[in-house]
Amino acid sequence: MEYLWNLGQLIAQQTVNGITLGATYALIALGYTMVYGIIQLINFAHGEVYMIGAFVGLIMITTYEVNFFVALLVAALVCAPLAMLIERVAYRPLRGSMRLAPLISALGVSIFLQTLMTLIQGPNPQGFPKVITDTVYLLGPIKFSLVQVIILVIAALLMVILNLIVKYTRTGKAMRATSQDYDTARLMGINVNRTISFTFALGAALAGAGGVLVGMYYGSVHPFMGVTVGLKCFCAAVLGGIGSIPGAMLGGIFLGVAEVLGVAIGLGTYRDAIAFALLILVLLFRPTGLLGRPIQRKV
Repeated sequence: MEYLWNLGQLIAQQTVNGITLGATYALIALGYTMVYGIIQLINFAHGEVYMIGAFVGLIMITTYEVNFFVALLVAALVCAPLAMLIERVAYRPLRGSMRLAPLISALGVSIFLQTLMTLIQGPNPQGFPKVITDTVYLLGPIKFSLVQVIILVIAALLMVILNLIVKYTRTGKAMRATSQDYDTARLMGINVNRTISFTFALGAALAGAGGVLVGMYYGSVHPFMGVTVGLKCFCAAVLGGIGSIPGAMLGGIFLGVAEVLGVAIGLGTYRDAIAFALLILVLLFRPTGLLGRPIQRKV
């Protein structure tokens, strides 16, 4: 009986840790799923936007000594126009070409941003200062920290704001119309280029905020942090159903919990492989993802 109690305690504790990690994954995965939903292409430079957001937060806190929440806001505001520039330079000129061309272009932008940040900040990890006192609380047998609470609250708030924008604003309606039918939306008077650019900016702002949260949570940032996390969050978006905003949220949380539980049971060596193994398993039985729907094509 004691063994079962300890096991349940371990699972509950690791689930809390996994939800915290998954919330950051969800913020980044939303950028992948929104861009795919509107132009059916994957922005593989998105992980580097997340990385730059983390560095912007670090610079704002260490150099300009601003409040953590101000640094979070600045990171989001810097990443948004950066993503708009990426869309304008790397995607828009290739929009009518074969699908492989924008993919190669995005990979080129990804490598360029990694190299640029390495030249500016150096290749080694840099410590992220403890900007919030890491107070620990107890809820029965479960321990959680103030940092975890802040991450969950900020992530939840950003997701709620995103949903409100997509569902109730004029631009959100334009985004939904463009994702449904690109050409018809243009014929109805929607500025498709502006809508796509705004979608990139919105996803990048969430990723930038996620980068600062991850930097605070793990205490370090480095120029290559977007590579693995970017791939994991792409997996989370596909896992939840690529193109589905609720799916990206669910996929991120699901992936975070699975990863942390995997480490808890002794699979720490395979931590990064857990995301891809889960993706394969889900796609074998549900190719559209957890919340994705099959596309009905008229013939």
